[in-house]
Amino acid sequence: MTKRGLPASPRLPSEADILKFIHASEGNVGKREISRAFNVKGSDRIPLKQLLKKMAEDGKLARRGRKVIDSSTLPSVAVLEITAIDKDGEIIGEPVEWDEAAGGKRPRVLIRSRKEQGTRSEMQPPGRGDRILANIEPQRDRQFPYTATIIRKLNERGNRVLGIYRVAKGHGARVVPVDKKARNELHVLPGNEGEAKPGELVEVEIVRDRGRGLLSARVRERLGDINDQRNISLIAIHQHGIPVQFPDRVLEETANLTPFRRGNRSDLRSIPLITIDPRDARDHDDAVWAEPAEDGGINIVVAIADVAAYVRPGSALDREARIRGNSVYFPDRVVPMLPERISNDLCSLREKEERPALACFMQFDKDGTKSGHRFERVIMRSHAKLAYEDAQAAIDGQLSLDVTAPILRPLWAAYEVLMKGRRKREPLELDLPERRLVLDAHGLIERVVTPDRLDAHKLIEEFMIQANVAAAEELEKRKTPLLYRVHEPPSDEKIRALGEFLKTIDLPMAKGLVLKPKHFNGILAQVQGKDYQQLVNEVVLRTQAQAVYSPENQGHFGLSLRKYAHFTSPIRRYADLIVHRALISALGLGDDGLSGEDIANLDDTAQLISGAERRAMAAERETVDRLIAHHLSGKVGAQFKARIGGVVGAGLFVTLSESGADGFIPVSSLGTDYFVLDEARHALVGERSGETFQLGDRVEVKLLEAAPVSGGLRFEMVSEGRKGKPLPRRRSHLKRGSSRPRR
Repeated sequence: MTKRGLPASPRLPSEADILKFIHASEGNVGKREISRAFNVKGSDRIPLKQLLKKMAEDGKLARRGRKVIDSSTLPSVAVLEITAIDKDGEIIGEPVEWDEAAGGKRPRVLIRSRKEQGTRSEMQPPGRGDRILANIEPQRDRQFPYTATIIRKLNERGNRVLGIYRVAKGHGARVVPVDKKARNELHVLPGNEGEAKPGELVEVEIVRDRGRGLLSARVRERLGDINDQRNISLIAIHQHGIPVQFPDRVLEETANLTPFRRGNRSDLRSIPLITIDPRDARDHDDAVWAEPAEDGGINIVVAIADVAAYVRPGSALDREARIRGNSVYFPDRVVPMLPERISNDLCSLREKEERPALACFMQFDKDGTKSGHRFERVIMRSHAKLAYEDAQAAIDGQLSLDVTAPILRPLWAAYEVLMKGRRKREPLELDLPERRLVLDAHGLIERVVTPDRLDAHKLIEEFMIQANVAAAEELEKRKTPLLYRVHEPPSDEKIRALGEFLKTIDLPMAKGLVLKPKHFNGILAQVQGKDYQQLVNEVVLRTQAQAVYSPENQGHFGLSLRKYAHFTSPIRRYADLIVHRALISALGLGDDGLSGEDIANLDDTAQLISGAERRAMAAERETVDRLIAHHLSGKVGAQFKARIGGVVGAGLFVTLSESGADGFIPVSSLGTDYFVLDEARHALVGERSGETFQLGDRVEVKLLEAAPVSGGLRFEMVSEGRKGKPLPRRRSHLKRGSSRPRR
C-alpha cells in the first residue's frame, strides 16, 4: 500500500482510478503526485504522461498551472446564471460555461446568503436570469455539489432577457428568448407590452420568478425589428453574457483619472515612432520605429501604450477589465475591455500627442537573430497615423507620403532582416484567407470581401512577436511570475488522423518523427497550387491545439518559440496588462507593478481570460453568421458556388465561395443511395454507387432556408459527387450516415 492508501501496481492506473484519486486528494494534484500514488516509476512515467495528455484531449482532465483537475468540476472562479429561487428563498445557479459531453448535466450551485457572505444589507440579491461572478467551493451534497460566494453581479441591469415579441391568438403576448438554452417563453401581461410590436427584438424584465406557469415579463426596451441587421450583434452579446455597460463606480473612477506625470520616464518624443493599424481603428496601442545598425544589423523600438499607469491593481477598473478579459469586435460595434476615455483617449497613441508608453528596445544581427533587448518606461509622440493599405501603397510607390523615406523605408529594411530569422525559425505557415464584412452607412452588409494579406500586416505582426518574446525572456530571466501565451503541440491522436487523411491523397507522412511546424509546412508546400490545397490547409489547422494563457511555460508550437507572452495590446487584452505589471515590478519601474493579489490569482486569471477569449471568438463568429444569413434571406432558391468545409455522418457543411457563409446539407438530400462516412478521407461515400463528396470539394448548392436569428443556412446539393467504387462490406473506419435515402 502507498502512503495514500492506494495499492501499488506495476501497471498504469485506469482513467477511473486517476479521477477517483483527484477527487479524494486534498491540495494540488499533478503528474508527480499521481506517479507517487500509483507507484509509477522510471520509464513507466512516459506512458502515464501520455495517458494524462489523452484524458485532457478527451475533455476528462483540465490543466491549471502545474495542477490537473477533473474537467467535469467547476473552477474556483466561475460565471453563474441564477436559474431558480426556491420557496425558502434559497438562490440557485448553474455555470454558464460547461462541457456537458465531459461533465454531464450542469451542476446546481447554492448561492450563499448575504448574511453568510457578510455582504452589506443594502445590496440587492441577484434575481432569476442574472449572471454573477463567484468563488466556487465544492461540497459533499448530491443536490448541490457546490456553494458559491458572489464576487459581483455581471448584469447590473437586473433580471433582463432578450427575446422576440410575438402575439398568438388566444394566448396573448409572448416573448421568445433568443438564447437557445432558455426552456420556456415568457408571458407579457396586459399593460406590460411597452408598445412593442410583433417581430421586434425586445429586452424584458422578469416581474415574477416564483409560482407555477410561465414567468411574466415587462417590456423595458424595444431594440427594433429583428430583421434589422443593426440589432443582430445584440443577440450574441446577450447570449454569451458579454458585459456591455460599465458599472457606475468604474465610470466614476475613469472620470477622476488625471493625465500621466512624466516622472523618471525616458524621453522618446524625438524618435519618429508611427502607428500602422486598420483604417477604422479608434485605439492605437503600438507604435514602431527602426534604424540600421553599424554592424549590418538593425535596431528596433516597439512602444506600447502604458495602460498600467492608469489601471491600478485592485481598482474598480482593474476588476472590471479582468472580468471582461478582452475587447470583443463585431462588424458594427466594439465592446471594449476598458472605458472609452482610456482606450480611445488617455492610452491611445494618437498622432502628434504625448503619451506614456512601455518601450521595448531590440537589436538584431544581419541574419535576424536577436542580440539584445531592454525595456523602459517612456514618454513618446506618434509622428504619423497610417492605415496598412496606405503604408503599403507608399512603399510600392503608389502613394506619396512625407514619412516614406525617413520612416517607412527603414521599417521595411528591418522587416526583411526579421524575415531571415523567421525563415530559420520556421513557424507554421497556413494559407487560409479570412472573410471581412463591409457595412454601409446604415450598418447593413454592402459586400463580403477577402482582404489581401499585405507586407504591412506581416511587418507589424513580426515586430509584435519579437517584442512578446523579449517580454517573456526578460521576465523568465528575472524569475518574475507572468502569464504565458501557450500553444501545445498536436495530440498523438490528431497526428494519426492527419496521417490517415494524407494517405487518401497519396501524401505519406514520415513515422516516428517529433513533429515540428516545419514538417507541417513541408506538407503544405507539396499541395501548393493543387485542387486540394485549401482542403489540406484546413485539415492541418484542425490538427492544431487551441492556444491558451497559463502561468506555466509550455512554449508556443505554432510560432516555433520556446518562450512567448502577450505584451503588445494592453488596451484590449488583460493578459498583456499583467505582463506590463510584471515588467514594471521586475525592472523597478514604478509602484504600479504586480500586486500580491495578482500573483496569487494567476491560475484563476489564466482560466478566466482564456474562457473570455473563447466566448468572444464564439460571439464574433455567430454574429457574422447571423448577419450573412440575414443578407442571404432574400435569396432563398438561388444557387451558389461552394466548397465542402466539413463532413459528418449527418451531412455536409459547405462554405459559399463568394461570401464565406457556412451552411449545412443533410445527408438525406444527397440522393437515393445510402451514404456512409469515411472518417479517414473526410468524405461521404454512396454505399452502392461509390459517389463521393469529400472535404474541400468544389460544388454547386441551392439555398433552401435562411434563419437570421440562429444564423443557420440550409442547402441542397446540386452537383453530382465524384465517381468512385462501391464500398466493401464492414470497413472499420466507416460509419453509416444518420438518415435514410430520399424516397
